[in-house]
Amino acid sequence: MSLTDLNLERYSRSILLPEIGGIGQEKILNSKVLVIGAGGLGSPIIMYLAALGVGKITVVDHDKVELSNLQRQIIHNTDNIGIHKSESAAMFVKKLNPDTTITSLNEKININNADKLISQHDIIADGSDNFETRYLVADSSFINKKTLVAAAITKYEGQISTWNSKNSNNPCFRCLFPNKPKNSQINNCSSNGVIGSLGGFMGSLQATEIIKEILEIGESLAGYINLYDVLNNNFRKIKVNIDPNCSFCSKYRKNER
Repeated sequence: MSLTDLNLERYSRSILLPEIGGIGQEKILNSKVLVIGAGGLGSPIIMYLAALGVGKITVVDHDKVELSNLQRQIIHNTDNIGIHKSESAAMFVKKLNPDTTITSLNEKININNADKLISQHDIIADGSDNFETRYLVADSSFINKKTLVAAAITKYEGQISTWNSKNSNNPCFRCLFPNKPKNSQINNCSSNGVIGSLGGFMGSLQATEIIKEILEIGESLAGYINLYDVLNNNFRKIKVNIDPNCSFCSKYRKNER
């Protein structure tokens, strides 16, 4: 698509960046991102992707807005309590940027719909709060060769990583986390608490990494995981290597040889 005068004005601060420019902004407007979860991480992801002009955003979340969400889930408000989060997110985006087409799915991503949803998008953003969903989304993204930008938060700690199976030199999610914890709800915000602003910080990082992946600019986070400790003001970047004995990705790598 060609940029209109309104596009040029709305995205002028992005277009001024030499790594983006008009061509990059057109790529953003033509991109399709799937966001899993419209909660503490999903809220800033959705907000900034829409503000930056991502053309199509699909939000998958089966939960409804609750009062306890509003401490960190910034796209929702008091008037939307009781409304499905995906619908509340769509209401927010439609007011923020008419250039973004948003699809709200009031359902849970599961083994029956994951491959179809993931295969229809360019980039996957995981903002879920349970290990069952994280492993499902990571596995499906790997199989469908879709770049996944994932983050997690609890208490005062956050982590973010990019998983890109299009490059065979990159590890998969299970190379680092081979097995799901027995308690799939462990370390979530509902049971352990979280400082609300941490979701905004980590979700904003996710949105930024997603834009970098769309534009193929800068250094990708693929093959690394960043850990952030709020209380100690500590950011650590850790290299993640391919596990040659990974029970998941090794079988796919053998088939590609």
